[in-house]
Amino acid sequence: MAGMKAVQLVEPKQFRTLDLPDPPPPGPGDAVVRVRRVGICGTDFAGYLGKMPFFSYPRIPGHELGVEVVAVGEGVTKVKPGDRCAIEPYINCQTCYSCTRGHTNCCENHQTLGVHCDGGLRPLFTIPARKLHVSTKLTLEQLALVETLGIGLHAVNRSNPKPDETVLVIGAGPIGLSVIEFAKLAGSRVVVLDLNEQRLAFVREKMGIAETMLAKGGEADVQAFTDLTDGKLGNVVVDATGSAASMAGAYRYVGFAGRLVFVGITQDPITFTQPLMHRREMSFLASRNAVAPEFTRIIRLIEGGMLDTNPWVTHRVPFDAVIPEFPKLLDPAAGVVKAVVEID
Repeated sequence: MAGMKAVQLVEPKQFRTLDLPDPPPPGPGDAVVRVRRVGICGTDFAGYLGKMPFFSYPRIPGHELGVEVVAVGEGVTKVKPGDRCAIEPYINCQTCYSCTRGHTNCCENHQTLGVHCDGGLRPLFTIPARKLHVSTKLTLEQLALVETLGIGLHAVNRSNPKPDETVLVIGAGPIGLSVIEFAKLAGSRVVVLDLNEQRLAFVREKMGIAETMLAKGGEADVQAFTDLTDGKLGNVVVDATGSAASMAGAYRYVGFAGRLVFVGITQDPITFTQPLMHRREMSFLASRNAVAPEFTRIIRLIEGGMLDTNPWVTHRVPFDAVIPEFPKLLDPAAGVVKAVVEID
């Protein structure tokens, strides 16, 4: 085979183009896929900046993937060549205690594509076929967004909001947007807090969220939320910022018997005073990745018109322009909601 070009993050802020051989024919249970679309998310940005605690270098990034199956190995019946798929990028061992209990998202030997092992910024690679989720209806770009939506769905499932409850989403980046989608589907009242008015305008205009708050800092924001909820505060608060300062203060928005979900990741310590948590008997929850049934549900929701991905993608980058364009996507002035790399 002729070989291919890949994009590798050698170390923080340093990309290079890498020459790789094409993958060999797939072994039993595996599939070779052609990558067509790669979503860029906060994990990729944090890896580029050296702020992602699980990221290892050098690494080919890319875990939000819309792919086409090229070849399948022995015993594979779930997919066939030509199928369009989303990839569940969390490679789990299937044998550890977490996996045997169904918690494949936090496998004790977990490897995420593009973070712990090489990902999809390359034309072809081999993947366990069980990690492929087929759709005959979705576009490759829509398939690349399924993983992002899975992060939000899993966070919402962790907190299990009810129709008569208020969900505060802190941070209106892509993960926050995905949380908003599923909090809406749960029928809950959704309020969004962010530092960026442009993001809040997107939430109002594109996602139909009327109640948004522009962060001013500290107790002023808590008081504004208190006023908005007649003192009840949030039944569920989801912090999707990845900011230690935001995460440390998020519990103040949680009402009595409420739930706080951390879906963002930070390397910095998070500190808070315990009496308020105790008085309100809060539940603190972590949310990591997603599980296979959540991918299936998301695909069906998009296919059925219950989720609209059209407003999400604001920037499209050709594969051969990734290295020069990537730093520009980090500039807040660029107004990036979701960037997608096109590999054709």
